[in-house]
Amino acid sequence: MITSLLIANRGEIACRIMRTARRVGVRTVAVYSDADARALHVRMADEAIHIGPSPAVESYLRGEKIIAAARESGAEAIHPGYGFLSENADFAQAVLDAGLVWVGPKPDSIRAMGLKDAAKTLMANAGVPVTPGYLGDDQSPERLACEADAIGYPVLIKAVAGGGGKGMRKVDRAEDFEDSLESCQREAASSFGNPIVLLEKWIESPRHIEVQVFGDAHGNVVHLFERDCSLQRRHQKVIEEAPAPGMDEATRDAVCGAAVRAAQAVNYEGAGTVEFIADASDGLKPDRIWFMEMNTRLQVEHPVTEEITGQDLVEWQLRVASGEKLPRRQDELTITGHAIEARLYAEDPAKGFLPSVGRLEHFDLGDEGRIETGVEEGDDISPYYDPMIAKLIAAADTRDEAIAALADILDEIEVWPVRTNAGFLFNCLLDEDFGAARLDTGFIGRQLDELIPDPEPDDMIWRAAAAVATAADEESEALPAGFRLNAPSRSGASIGRAGGFRAVALDDDLPLAVASGFRDDERVVVFYEGQAYEFQRAARGSVGTAAGDGAILAPMPGKVTSVEVAPGDSVTKGQRLLTLEAMKMEHGLTAPFDGTVAELSATAGAQVAVDSLLARIVPAKAQSEPNAPEPR
Repeated sequence: MITSLLIANRGEIACRIMRTARRVGVRTVAVYSDADARALHVRMADEAIHIGPSPAVESYLRGEKIIAAARESGAEAIHPGYGFLSENADFAQAVLDAGLVWVGPKPDSIRAMGLKDAAKTLMANAGVPVTPGYLGDDQSPERLACEADAIGYPVLIKAVAGGGGKGMRKVDRAEDFEDSLESCQREAASSFGNPIVLLEKWIESPRHIEVQVFGDAHGNVVHLFERDCSLQRRHQKVIEEAPAPGMDEATRDAVCGAAVRAAQAVNYEGAGTVEFIADASDGLKPDRIWFMEMNTRLQVEHPVTEEITGQDLVEWQLRVASGEKLPRRQDELTITGHAIEARLYAEDPAKGFLPSVGRLEHFDLGDEGRIETGVEEGDDISPYYDPMIAKLIAAADTRDEAIAALADILDEIEVWPVRTNAGFLFNCLLDEDFGAARLDTGFIGRQLDELIPDPEPDDMIWRAAAAVATAADEESEALPAGFRLNAPSRSGASIGRAGGFRAVALDDDLPLAVASGFRDDERVVVFYEGQAYEFQRAARGSVGTAAGDGAILAPMPGKVTSVEVAPGDSVTKGQRLLTLEAMKMEHGLTAPFDGTVAELSATAGAQVAVDSLLARIVPAKAQSEPNAPEPR
């Protein structure tokens, strides 16, 4: 076994790797950027080395700095985690050339699976079923359009490089193909430096099924069964589970066998995931599942596989990288129970899932289930990196029990003032179709409006907030709202939100929400079903101006990349006003209602702070009233 390990990553995956390394007696070394100088993974490591400024391109994506840190610390091996440099074959080769151990597959295996078109050709030759489509070298619009006609609409245009849903377009009609192709190629060239695309038959009821595989240097390859990752938003996984619901043994044998053949075709070593697309219109069937791609690294969702198999996949990685044989043979691996994972993001579903940044002044993920996180109370959510702050995993004997357990975990989430998607995840789990396993990758898109929690509290939450506001002072550090007060019905509190203040009575005959909450001198915050609700206390005066007044504020620190209106322009509700780039994504800020641009302070290229006033819209109805006051 290797004795010292540098983790070339950050956040929850770095912390997760360190926990296993510590258990098996391996010394750990962290690397960190300026933004992560006080991060949890830095505090957990035996040693930590600074590698550069906050932007990942100047720190976590600088392979030479990471190798230099390994040499400086005396680390014997480098574990890349996932993301960043984890699937960079040149970096893997540089690690080996430096005389270090690479905890991952061989560079040649990474390269073989790096481009989707070449990988699909390789898989087809290995007897792995692939989605019907076109993988040819002729990239002329005429040839691609001809191939799309032959495949039959709808078709999927997909960039051969990269991932995350970029460079991907569904095309329903031949007349839309040319425009969609040009858009897809532009995005692929911009995102990955490679405009080449492939075409695939669009699957109408797609399920995303993936298989965990593992290989060693002795020629052994096994699978650790499948996961279902069909719950996605914009091609990003949201909830994952194992085993896949509705998977019979014949289909499992077929898909897992295909995954093992895929790994064997590239002499695979270490942890990998073979991803398949299934046509689930008539259930999961052996002849209706096709290879999509292979991820040559550990996956975000690997804990659900660990929970149903009882194996520690990071320990497997360390042992394989040390030259050992796989810890288990195929016939020694079995499925026990069901596990489900939800990704907790620092984002606001009510604002189009915009990332939320800032200090975690109140942060409590409870003590149930398995929690994988890279932050603690008092830490900052930075605008420089992916906004995932935790993975929440529940395991039980049955799927229904696992869903209920994860819903209970989400119900107890308390995060403030950073916003999270906990309430959205809670609603996904309780959706009737999800419970019945009526799943496909379009599930969230079809039901998005019903899944996003109402940001406005109902009367029960108002009463819960009033209970927190009036609870005994000695309880103020952790004030529970899930209780019934003995005070007479006329007791209560005056609390407010952007719409104004209310005198809320606490009536013994009306139940309170089973919620939790806290208060300080200025506010009361109540948590219910994963959602956070803030109320102002009357003692501190009135509530600030609502967002509905037409003020367009920066939702996070970032860079204004484009401004699409000018002062005096008429705009309609939903029209894009400007674009803000932050947390590796572009966010369009739109008009909240029909009106006129009365003020514009944003300029293209400018860096802005959170809550900066970027523009102000005067509503159309206000313009028609001769004595309408100026908006505040």
